[in-house]
Amino acid sequence: MTTEDMLASVDLGSNSFRLQICHHHNDAIKVVDSIKEMVRLAAGLDEHKMLDAASQQRALACLARFGERLRGFGPGQVRAVATNTFRVAKNIDAFLPLAEQALGFPIDIIAGREEARLIYTGVVHTLPTGGRRMLVVDIGGGSTEFVIGSRLQPDITESLSMGCVSYSLQYLPKNRVGAKEFQAAVTAARAEVQRIRHDLLQHGWDFAVVTSGTARAIRDVIAADGMPGDSINLPAMRRIARDIIDAGSTKKANLTGLKADRVEVFAGGLAVMIGIFEELGLQEAQVTDAALRDGVFYDMMGRRLDDDMRHQTVHAFQERYQADRKQGARVAELADMCFTELTRHDPPANLSQWQQYLRWAAALHEIGLSIAHSAYHKHGAYILDQADMAGFSRQEQHILSMLVLGHRGDLRKMTTEIRGNMLWFGVLAMRLAVLFSRARQAQTLPALQLRYHAKDKEYVLSLPQAWLDDNPLTAGTLREEAQQWQKIGHPLKIKGV
Repeated sequence: MTTEDMLASVDLGSNSFRLQICHHHNDAIKVVDSIKEMVRLAAGLDEHKMLDAASQQRALACLARFGERLRGFGPGQVRAVATNTFRVAKNIDAFLPLAEQALGFPIDIIAGREEARLIYTGVVHTLPTGGRRMLVVDIGGGSTEFVIGSRLQPDITESLSMGCVSYSLQYLPKNRVGAKEFQAAVTAARAEVQRIRHDLLQHGWDFAVVTSGTARAIRDVIAADGMPGDSINLPAMRRIARDIIDAGSTKKANLTGLKADRVEVFAGGLAVMIGIFEELGLQEAQVTDAALRDGVFYDMMGRRLDDDMRHQTVHAFQERYQADRKQGARVAELADMCFTELTRHDPPANLSQWQQYLRWAAALHEIGLSIAHSAYHKHGAYILDQADMAGFSRQEQHILSMLVLGHRGDLRKMTTEIRGNMLWFGVLAMRLAVLFSRARQAQTLPALQLRYHAKDKEYVLSLPQAWLDDNPLTAGTLREEAQQWQKIGHPLKIKGV
């Protein structure tokens, strides 16, 4: 067994950080190493949603340890995903580069519904449904995900901003648990679930499954009380709640089966779980050990097998917004050619990844036309930045959004948005591809050269002078394009050969 046979997932939750390493062989995975640390990142959020210095240091120290374990792994063998606290922290842009440096790998901040999809992917691969509809509930540190499905792809995914850490801090501070405070937490959870209750009940389910730390902790406490098994039920949870309330805190209740690292957040998680059960009319649910990290593994395997969920999402968006697929394909081909030219002499290590981003952006660059022709690129960019896109991280959606926003119009709008040459290269490639595809029909372009001179921060596009003379409309448009780049201090020179 060598490092090349391994895949690693890093789950950066609001309560705990987890590293799991698996051996991947014949479409099957076998866990060979697992590290979990209770970082309590959500506890470091102040009233302004800013991560404090102490929580950042805890996180960075943990990520450095994970990074040591991952030495020798290649970029395609590791995927790190970050959840609710990374989503809501207002100073995450400053913290994220430090976190990625400590870990040694990129960190994908995923949306709530994408988190739900990955959780479901992990559960459905380890707990076959037998064709029955399954409700999956995952209570994390800062958010709770709900999924219903019977096949490999879920039918409905939802995410609510409530979790064991956030509710413990908000309703049960310093682990002081009274009847009034606990009921307030349960009522608040019910109010949150009420927002999605109708849709969940409308889809319906045949059995319920709960996963992650809170669910396993409740199961362990119930089992230690003489009811062994892999399920939890509402009467048993209410008995546990009464024991904690009578004692005044989880710590004083001295619950058998509860691990020390769960004591501080157990009551908050229990209140959320009871609220969910009461609002959805659940009496019992099966507990599974499958979780987000397992879904990340299966998603990585799908990408390796060219069964990438992101391809399906792009196709679905093309259909939903009635995008012209032929035009998207033409723009994609030309954008790829221009980007390859720009990076020919100094290709980045992640060249194929950027080429893929360009192909997706080209496929979706006109989706804003479904809203209005005027400023359609802005409408499309907004959709890509804000929509739930299964398989994509928030950073990936933002890259697509920037490529679509920048493919036409005044470039000055991009100067505050773009950092780094690769995204500028992508914008130039998109703009030229759209420019050359203006006729919206197949055409043969002459041999062109596109170079970037780093010293002068200058782009040079070389085309046969005879072709420019024969295509005055395109030649004029290229001169206008050059003026756009001149305005932002990145000159584009059009050279006739």
